[in-house]
Amino acid sequence: MQLTKDEEKALNGENGQALATAYRILLAIGKATEAEKLVPVDWAHVSGVNYNTIGDSGVEFLEQLSSDAKVAVKTTINPMGFDPVKINSLKLSKEFVAKQNRIIDAYERMGVTKSFTCIPYEVFDLPDIGTDVSFAESNAAVYANSVAGLRTNKESAVSALASSLTGKAPYSELRIEEFRKPNKCIRVNDELDGELDYGLLGYFAGKVSDNTVAFDGIDYLTKRNAKALSAAIGTSGSCGMFALGKASETIDFGKEEARKVRDELHTGEKGDVITLGSPQLGVDDLWMLASIVQGKKFKKRCLIFCARAAYESARKLGYTETVEKAGGEILCDCCTCLTPLIDRNEVDGVITNSIKGAYYLNNWNKVGVCLKSLKDIVKEECE
Repeated sequence: MQLTKDEEKALNGENGQALATAYRILLAIGKATEAEKLVPVDWAHVSGVNYNTIGDSGVEFLEQLSSDAKVAVKTTINPMGFDPVKINSLKLSKEFVAKQNRIIDAYERMGVTKSFTCIPYEVFDLPDIGTDVSFAESNAAVYANSVAGLRTNKESAVSALASSLTGKAPYSELRIEEFRKPNKCIRVNDELDGELDYGLLGYFAGKVSDNTVAFDGIDYLTKRNAKALSAAIGTSGSCGMFALGKASETIDFGKEEARKVRDELHTGEKGDVITLGSPQLGVDDLWMLASIVQGKKFKKRCLIFCARAAYESARKLGYTETVEKAGGEILCDCCTCLTPLIDRNEVDGVITNSIKGAYYLNNWNKVGVCLKSLKDIVKEECE
């Protein structure tokens, strides 16, 4: 991989060890992905914020790096493990809180924007179509490539952080036009009704596709369905982009394929707790939720994860008041995925409409998952 003179100097430590470390990470990734050079990025979105995601070794790495590292471009970060405004009402260990705060302090020293959201594409103004960014959150990477017209690979927490410090990323894979053209097509043979159906499709597509996949049989996507599709694609495999149309190799998706995906993730018929928000809910999602729960009451505890920026906007519009009157517990800055708020010693099963949430609840929290659409959750779990 060819480096400029300035990049070589930074790699050799002339601008500090933190920057040298970042360039070594990018060089290793560039060689692995056969990149010919590094290209500038305008925005990095970094994962690896929740303590449950990175553990003690991650805390130590961030603290060491942040001793002399500063971000070079706009840098936003993923959700952490709890809502700091409501921490006194949450059952969390002192150790978890302390280590989570050490992570936040390290990122703050580096100069990130403390967004704590997995939907940066809804919270921040998007750059021009074709702009290179570096997104580590999988749903955000897929959405950025497929809906927003940006260019990013499905970055890791470490590679996106390296891009944030250098303002660069390897020119490889989905940054190159050739790799953005789908070579596999999923032919949708059944009508899709809402976010859960699109999530099942996305999970299937992520398993059978490489870089990019096309969907034949879908003419239009609402933002909500595009989010569900992006999140599920990003969860089940390496695919980082989708398009609507056809490609050379066609794979069918119908009732049988959807049933197999559901059978994998639907591991319980009941749930003690409802979770909504993986990806986090945005303003439009909170409006929809408020409109269908108005005058109703959740029969079970319902944890609703959303971006704080979305919460503040929705609060001014009266949406959050309606949801909270229905018994919804709205939490900001955190997410269903790897949440410490679902303890298998206290919770046997969770009801959710999120395919991504279901994957992590099954595999990390080790609880049963009952998959239902939002429509059915309100119909069956409210009175």
